[in-house]
Amino acid sequence: MRVLFKKLVSDASIPAYAHPGDAGMDLRSAEALVVEPGKRALVHTGLVMILPEGYEGQVRPRSGLALRHGITVLNTPGTIDTGYRGELGVILANFGDAPFVVQKGDKIAQLVIASFTQAEIAETDAIDSTARGVGGFGSTGV
Repeated sequence: MRVLFKKLVSDASIPAYAHPGDAGMDLRSAEALVVEPGKRALVHTGLVMILPEGYEGQVRPRSGLALRHGITVLNTPGTIDTGYRGELGVILANFGDAPFVVQKGDKIAQLVIASFTQAEIAETDAIDSTARGVGGFGSTGV
């Protein structure tokens, strides 16, 4: 499977896997900015992606940023659909205590490419019963 990227700015970084066998490739910032504590920011990558049919891109947080700085990706995982041709952006949120400085070229998120199945949608009047029933939202305990 081949995923294509177009640079919107000449010094944008094409995503890359850090290690053989990694699921996520690193997405890097195409700009410098500061995310203040308790705030969020859209960070531009300077890239457009072309995915083959039947695949999506999932934007996920980087564990090191979460642990060390309280930085995460909102709307996780962020879905990039096959037909999207806009710039890839990452919504970073700062749950830490200090301003988080993003430099141009910094690793800001991971991008995982995953296959999906589009469901056939139909309406029904009947719902079958199961052992779980309507239990949800912590119904099995802590």
